[in-house]
Amino acid sequence: MTCASCAMRVEKALSKVPGVDDAFVNYAGGQAVVSYRDGVDPDDLVAAAQRAGYGMQALDPGGSAWGRDDDAHARSLRTRLIVSAVLTTPLVLLHFLPQLGGALGMDHTRMAWLGLVLSAPVQFWAGWTFLRSAVARLRHGQTNMDTLIAVGSLSAFGFSAWSLFTGGHAVYFETAAAIITLILLGKYFEARAVGRTSGAIARLVEMGAKQATQLVNGEEITVPVERVMPGDILVIRPGERVAVDGTVVSGASALDESMLTGEPVPVDKVAGDEVFGGTLNQQGRLEVVASRVGAATALSQIVELVKQAQGSKAPIQRLADRVAGVFVPVVLAVAAATFAGWYLSSGSLEKALIASIAVLIIACPCAMGLATPTAIMAGSGRGAEMGVLIRGGEVFERSGKLDAVILDKTGTLTEGRMTVTDVVTGTPTTTSDEVLRRAASVESGSEHPIGRAIVAGAGERGLELVPVDGFGSSTGFGVHGVIDGVEVVVGKALMLQERGLSRSEDLKARARQLQEEGKTVVAVGWDGHAMGLVALSDRIRAGAAKAVSDLKAAGIEVAMITGDNKVVAQVVGGQVGIDRVIAGVLPGGKVDEIRRLQAEGKIVAMVGDGINDAPALTQADLGIAIGTGADVAIEASDITLVSADPTRIPAAIGLARKTLRVIHQNLFWAFAYNVAAVPLAAFGKLSPSIAAGAMAFSSVSVVANALRLRHF
Repeated sequence: MTCASCAMRVEKALSKVPGVDDAFVNYAGGQAVVSYRDGVDPDDLVAAAQRAGYGMQALDPGGSAWGRDDDAHARSLRTRLIVSAVLTTPLVLLHFLPQLGGALGMDHTRMAWLGLVLSAPVQFWAGWTFLRSAVARLRHGQTNMDTLIAVGSLSAFGFSAWSLFTGGHAVYFETAAAIITLILLGKYFEARAVGRTSGAIARLVEMGAKQATQLVNGEEITVPVERVMPGDILVIRPGERVAVDGTVVSGASALDESMLTGEPVPVDKVAGDEVFGGTLNQQGRLEVVASRVGAATALSQIVELVKQAQGSKAPIQRLADRVAGVFVPVVLAVAAATFAGWYLSSGSLEKALIASIAVLIIACPCAMGLATPTAIMAGSGRGAEMGVLIRGGEVFERSGKLDAVILDKTGTLTEGRMTVTDVVTGTPTTTSDEVLRRAASVESGSEHPIGRAIVAGAGERGLELVPVDGFGSSTGFGVHGVIDGVEVVVGKALMLQERGLSRSEDLKARARQLQEEGKTVVAVGWDGHAMGLVALSDRIRAGAAKAVSDLKAAGIEVAMITGDNKVVAQVVGGQVGIDRVIAGVLPGGKVDEIRRLQAEGKIVAMVGDGINDAPALTQADLGIAIGTGADVAIEASDITLVSADPTRIPAAIGLARKTLRVIHQNLFWAFAYNVAAVPLAAFGKLSPSIAAGAMAFSSVSVVANALRLRHF
């Protein structure tokens, strides 16, 4: 398939097969998904695609989910583009600067023969795919952009060769070569933009454990994860990934579930709690009974969600292709009518041929071919300077129709890491620095993210930690240690209570207040009393509120979605100016929310940074990933922000929208030029050489318009 309209033709051919209920062809993935009834032979589907002019084969069960090697496709286009550009450049220079030929001792005839030699490989090797596609469409009574490219370039080349061999002087080899080269340029940039989701899926699969430690009759046996069955008992050591979904039957630990929730704080697990495959065990030893294995695990469901979302996102058909569906047959008809009219009126085959060739040359889509890629190049280049990486023309088209933006909380609006926000003292004789210093000294022996955040907070205040003796921890509750002969306890209120430390009513009230603000509260105590509190939260990113304000000013509905609890989510939403907050949502729920908005007819953008955001980024009409986040999220997105600055979000959408306007302007002027110039050529007012010059001027104007994006 060479364009999005090809996918529509295959879709139509497959849908006509008796017994087929539905057919969807994914141009980006090179894959067809067909729903059909019993009695339909898959070979009939393959045959239908072949009759439409396309090759197709059935995937084996468990085979690759993606039908086309996009890297190989892009490499092939790049090779043909380079060769074509090298051969075309001297032809264009000699055409516009004929004195160069004289300086090299070449007369018009020699330059014409050089044109034939250099343009032939461009026409019949570099441009072979366009010729083949045009012939295939012709067999089925269809036309597309490739038809116009083939007819225009072949007309210029064929007429030039005929003129050269018959002793004429009108040759347009540079026009034929330039057509192919410019179109290849656009195709190359398009090829680089498709097929990204396959990389995202591969990275997701890599998150899963490859082996599992199975407990059999008291012995630990390492087995491939594929051999684990529901009911098996598995051992999960500190630092290992959970192999499958299951329930803890023994042990206690804290698991990093950020791949599911996006939240930086590990979740404490004890007997009876559920664990998920792909999550990371950070502390204690766990024994888990497997409940869901293979395709039923949470990680596998995320992979499947990404696949489904990619499959449900219909490719946007290029505007040029849509117009060309009508424009190409009209141009061919006008060229034929021009030939017949001139031949009948003048009786001169040469006059008729020259006039009809002028029509085809003036109608040849050089400016059309440049309209989109030059704007994309300029817009993408300006985006790169701004720290915004944009993938392909479809991204620009979708951004122009955007109605709603859904923002992930953790890592997008917040920094994605815990920081100390408040230190509260419980007695008049205790200082906040002393509370934090003692807490950090004890926590220096802990690997828990909250402990590391407390240590970092003490470092930011310049506090010097002191040695700790007898360090101990209670998984999920806190830590304790002896400082200067006094035991210091740091953790949940329940842990302080169990170790005989009392809390004042004022301290309890302050703890409740901090928790209502969405903060994590850690109590610190010694000498039989709770001496203070340390509050931590995920800090709001600088610029988050401005980003939300700018999006609203652009007429875009803004919502926040998170796996975090409702209290924290509402606090963050209020601080950045978001009224609509959806909390406690797992990856599947994020996808469902986007689908709900899409069902209302809205064009939705999703902004996120975590592995858990990948399905939603792919399902959304426009996926925007924070570049400091997970590679999977970046692979699944349409736009990547190199920095974590939220103000880049409205800037990226604004740039994409302006680029889309430039594309539309370019296409309008390209088509308007053709519409205005074709009648002049048909009535003999434009010779082929003037038509070629006018075509060049149209191309220059398109490029100049695109370059305005550099000043966005």
